[in-house]
Amino acid sequence: MRLNSRTAIAGSKVVLVPYRKEHVPIYHQWMSSPELLRLTASEPLTLEQEYDMQEKWLVDEDKLTFIILARPELENKHEARYHHTDDHDQHHSASQQPGSAVPLPVLTLTPEEISQLPMIGDVNLFFKGKPSEPEFEVEAEVMIADPAYRRTGRASESLQLILTYALTHPHLLVPPHSFVVRIGMENEPSIRLFQGLGFEVVKTVEVFGEVELRLRLNELNESLALDEFEGGGEKDRTLREGDGDALQHAVEGPHTTWIKGVELEYP
Repeated sequence: MRLNSRTAIAGSKVVLVPYRKEHVPIYHQWMSSPELLRLTASEPLTLEQEYDMQEKWLVDEDKLTFIILARPELENKHEARYHHTDDHDQHHSASQQPGSAVPLPVLTLTPEEISQLPMIGDVNLFFKGKPSEPEFEVEAEVMIADPAYRRTGRASESLQLILTYALTHPHLLVPPHSFVVRIGMENEPSIRLFQGLGFEVVKTVEVFGEVELRLRLNELNESLALDEFEGGGEKDRTLREGDGDALQHAVEGPHTTWIKGVELEYP
């Protein structure tokens, strides 16, 4: 999708960037794994085919794709570059009251710094039909290809970032009830992941060995918004400490509070 071709979205654990040619060799290496091919129900492609696919996905208006880059774990919560307002790990947001703010670190990443972060997976939304049609749906998928980064909360945060992007971007504004996930019945970790974000199993398709989950949300709370301010002669987008200044588009659901990351221009 051209919409996100120059957009990066930064969270506290990950940065989402558009899928570009420089990502293809690593992505192709991942998709040579029989395990990942099975879990993603994909067919193996040659490197040339992978490059063709990347170019196609860049312009397809029914696919929103981001590559997931891992931000380093913060050993010192009060490190100068990253100021936390809360010592609780964002991964434990399910224990918070619905609609409560989830603090994020102050963002100081530049495009050059982002380009040095390790590539660990991808997260996608597939648009089926038109929003005006009753059968319109948006299917979500996430893959953490590097085993070292699984079970670290990065898949959850990546989903929160892309889903809130689709919910709130003025050119998308996807209705919450349109989000759907289809997962193999044996893939219990993925099922639990989506359930923790407010998805509920609505259908079991025995013939395909998969379950279908749909998002159930109460309301979108946008009382706290992105703060833009002048800095260094340029208008910067950042996160600032304090309840009134912190970026927070919180989505109130049955299980958890979501966060919306910081959108950055990614040249």
